[in-house]
Order: sequence, then C-alpha cells, then structure tokens
Amino acid sequence: MNSQPSPPAGAALALAGLNKSFGPAQIIRDLSLTVAAGERVAIIGPNGAGKSTLFDLISGRSAPSSGQIWLAGQRIDGKKPFEINRLGLARSFQISQLFPTLSVFDNLRCAMLWRQGLGYNFWRSLASLTDTNTRTQNLMQQLQLESVAHLPAQQLSYAQQRALELGLTLASDAPVLLLDEPTAGMSRSETSQFMALIDTLTRGKTLLMVEHDMSVVFGLATKIAVLVQGQLLAFDSPEAVRNNPLVQQAYLGAVLSTAESAVALTPTLSQMGRGGEQSLRDVTSKA
Repeated sequence: MNSQPSPPAGAALALAGLNKSFGPAQIIRDLSLTVAAGERVAIIGPNGAGKSTLFDLISGRSAPSSGQIWLAGQRIDGKKPFEINRLGLARSFQISQLFPTLSVFDNLRCAMLWRQGLGYNFWRSLASLTDTNTRTQNLMQQLQLESVAHLPAQQLSYAQQRALELGLTLASDAPVLLLDEPTAGMSRSETSQFMALIDTLTRGKTLLMVEHDMSVVFGLATKIAVLVQGQLLAFDSPEAVRNNPLVQQAYLGAVLSTAESAVALTPTLSQMGRGGEQSLRDVTSKA
C-alpha cells in the first residue's frame, strides 16, 4: 500500500486518488471522495461508469491499482473483504447472496453468529444462545419477515429475498453500509415499501448505495455522487446535482443550451425510474 497523508478528520469513509485498471482499460480515474459519518450517498451514472467496480474496491473484492481507501481513519485498500467487514463495513449485492436451503431465521442467525465470533463454534447448542436468538428474532421482525421465519430462503418472493439480504448486511452491525442496487427488479409498490425499510433500518449509519431508480436516490440520499467514465463528475446535495449542467450533459449526451430545456428536465430527473438514463435521452429527442 502506498504511504500517503491521513484522511480528513471525522470521515467515515475517504477515497484519495483512487485508480483501477484492467490491462489497458482504466475503469476508475483519480477518484477522491469523503463521506462524513451518518451521510447517505447515492452513486449514480450511466452504464459502464465504474459504479460496481468502485464498490468492489471499497469492499475489498478488488484491489486498487493506486490510491488509498480509509475507513474511520484506517487504511483498508488491499485488505481482504472479511478484514474490512470486521473493521466496520458491510455490503449487500445486486444479486442476492443467501443460503437458499436455510430458513429465514437461520440465515439471519448465521450472520449474527459470525458477528459474535461464533461462526466456527461447533460445541455450543444453538438453542443455548439466548442473546443471539433474541437479536435474530428482533431483526427479523424489523425486516417484516416473521411470517416466513421458517421458510427456506429460496421459497421467498423476490422482494422478501432482498429484505433478507438487507438483514444479512445489517446483522454485522457495521456502521458503514454499501447497498448495490437494493431495489433492482422490484415493482413500484415494492420499491416504495423497501425504501421505507431502508430509511428506518439504516438511521444513524453511513450509507452508500448504487441505484438507478431516481425516486429512491432522491428519496433517501443526502448527497449524490455522479460517476462518468470512472471519474467523479459531481458530489453535492440532490438539488444541486439535479440542476448541475455537467450532470445533465452526461446523461443526455449534449449540453442543454436553454433555460427552458433545463426547467423541463428538472422534474424528469427526480421522477425517472428504472432505466432512467435512456428515458432522459428519449424525452430530449422528442422535444
């Protein structure tokens, strides 16, 4: 790991001069970002912008080519995912990572056991772990999954599987959470319910999420980071990002030259749902 200056004081997560290349292809380009404790940051950008790669770098699934990543003041770039998790960062994935044949309760209890350092303890009865079982039951109720507690995860509805995935992330009690497209594939009503669940269960935590549904982005985020071709184009409040001409240009592929066009675009950005980048291009092409 490179030796570089310390991160900003009080930052929950800080990226400094981050780069990632795969052969000749540079995916992340000199990206620096500081997230304060308790902030909710949505990471948006066109397909191929580097959003998933950025999450892989932060969570340790891939090592940066250069640059630094700091978690609560400690360097984590180059560390393994389980080491980063133990330092206080948990991640959910776009595709659910569950134990399909285990029940909902047992999925959550496994995550609880790992957090408590009991993952490989074969000599204690699970029934004797009163505190673990109580915590698991409480989390399951918060996730609104108590009615399917004994069902195998593979028999859950898609929305229930996503809720369980969120529960596995929360079970680590990590103060920093990465959510990768948490509402992908959900209906509008499921998205609304799941957004309320995220809002409630992540209060007080630092949240980074990759999300394409702009209703979720503007409904949950206190700041938005816009990535284009691996570079940070903007990092500001939702309102400032919505009105940023560089962001509008990146999504539309052309600069909006008139105030009338900008006014027309503003509600579109806030209302667009899944596939919203293409929707913006369609709206503009018809204007």
